[in-house]
Amino acid sequence: MKIIQADYLISAVGPAQYPTNGLPEIALAGRSNVGKSSFINKMLNRRNLVRTSEKPGKTQKLNYFIINNEFYFVDVPGYGYAKVSKKDKEAWGRMLEAYFAEREALSAVVHLVDLRHPPSKEDIQMHEFLSYYGHPVITVATKADKIPKSKFQKHKQIIVRDLGLKADDPLILFSSFNGTGKEEAWRALDPFLN
Repeated sequence: MKIIQADYLISAVGPAQYPTNGLPEIALAGRSNVGKSSFINKMLNRRNLVRTSEKPGKTQKLNYFIINNEFYFVDVPGYGYAKVSKKDKEAWGRMLEAYFAEREALSAVVHLVDLRHPPSKEDIQMHEFLSYYGHPVITVATKADKIPKSKFQKHKQIIVRDLGLKADDPLILFSSFNGTGKEEAWRALDPFLN
């Protein structure tokens, strides 16, 4: 994928603010510190299009990025141990449920998990949630540079087992540090970008 243009568009809190041009949307979901911002920056060849944060849970709206004027990346609020109030978490939950249940332009979801650790309870719930709504899911295991290649297979098997991935479900090992998996991720996304 040749990235000619990538721009932040809007932080939306509900359907009234979503783009109306019908371009395909790729949602990016994952735990608060899984590396979503770094994934987006690496995929789009940008250093700081999305600000990475030391504080998990910084994304609290649906952040839209328009790419090549052809499709959107939609960064959704991270789940897990973000230090936010219960009320805020419930509001996010309602917003996300409505987005995943009703958004017709949503073409596929990239579900990011941390390769170094078995999927968390929240990771498993998110995978089940996405499967329930029937969205194509591309699972991306981040931070692949942090473990030796000799352990890749073992860690992949744990993710496949815990998330209940089928043989033909995409699982891509990714590193925003060295670019591992970037081309593979674009190949997996390609069918959903038109």
